[in-house]
Amino acid sequence: MSQLFSPIELRGLRLDNRIVVSPMCQYISHDGLMDDWHLMHLGQMSMGAGGLVFTEATHVSDIGRITPRCAGLWNDAQEAAMKRVVDFCKAHGTACLGIQIAHAGRKASTLPPNAGGQPLAIADGGWQTLGPSAVPFDPNWPAPREMTLEDMARVKGEFVAAAQRAARIGFEILDLHGGHGYLLNQFFSPLSNQRTDAFGGSLEKRLRYPLEVFEAVRAVWPSQRPMGVRISAIDWVEGGSTVEDTMVFVQALRDLGCDFVDITTGGVDSRQSIKVGRGYQVPFARAVKQAVDIPVMTVGMIVDPLQAEGILAAGEADFVMLARGVMYDPRWAWHAAHALKEDIAYPAQYVRCQPKNWRRAFED
Repeated sequence: MSQLFSPIELRGLRLDNRIVVSPMCQYISHDGLMDDWHLMHLGQMSMGAGGLVFTEATHVSDIGRITPRCAGLWNDAQEAAMKRVVDFCKAHGTACLGIQIAHAGRKASTLPPNAGGQPLAIADGGWQTLGPSAVPFDPNWPAPREMTLEDMARVKGEFVAAAQRAARIGFEILDLHGGHGYLLNQFFSPLSNQRTDAFGGSLEKRLRYPLEVFEAVRAVWPSQRPMGVRISAIDWVEGGSTVEDTMVFVQALRDLGCDFVDITTGGVDSRQSIKVGRGYQVPFARAVKQAVDIPVMTVGMIVDPLQAEGILAAGEADFVMLARGVMYDPRWAWHAAHALKEDIAYPAQYVRCQPKNWRRAFED
């Protein structure tokens, strides 16, 4: 059996393969509601893109959204709309369903990327953002308001409430967004966290709030369901967080009951200079996996089955996560199974197209 198609268990969840559809913001929601686009997008992903499919980053409050068009989970209408999508995916797909919950912090209140991605003025429907410190993402961006202890307690409660809603909806796994320069990442990074109280300064203090949020969410997330964290391993800016810092973070999360981490990089500072290329994030996942005994997911221009199989066979990660690759090919896992001569589940309506059921079409 290939490594890519070997099963794995996280708490009470069994996954039949190691292919994960990464959270992908769609920027098409109104008032935080998932709609027919999400039914189509996540529905097709759940049929054959991977064994585990995550929703896009789902925000825990209105001011925590990256843009006004982002999905949210802070009210009953959003919960009902999301449950409709999840129920559809479970009824017709073959994948396990996961949710990523997030707060954008100082990177909130922007236009969607396809509209330029720049800060949205309050006069144009934007809002005052929050952050660990009153330091903007970019000199041309508005500064966030430094969070008070009351703000921090309220936002932690919003994460908890969103997780409770996600559990009721029926998600099988939860990912806490601590990467890409969003709020929890902002507390972790010394570039964005310049507080002088108990939540800033040393690495131990900068980790305090993200760990508190994780612990609070883990306490309400069902004990048999796995929970993990997305982490930006480095900031790609001099003086930013390091891989060694990330190892300390991951070990602390593991001690609190974290079941996996998905390792990405960057996003916290506009000065970043990222060396992008095929599998460019994998070395950071490998470093974390070698340092901490915890399942690790890796991302970053993972394109073809042999590349993915090689990453796992070399022990660099336990899962591969794909985004653009599965947008390009929503049947990525089917095609990977065929390339690696493995079997994979198909929805009943599509079993006839499984290669073993029409072999002659694939013979020379």
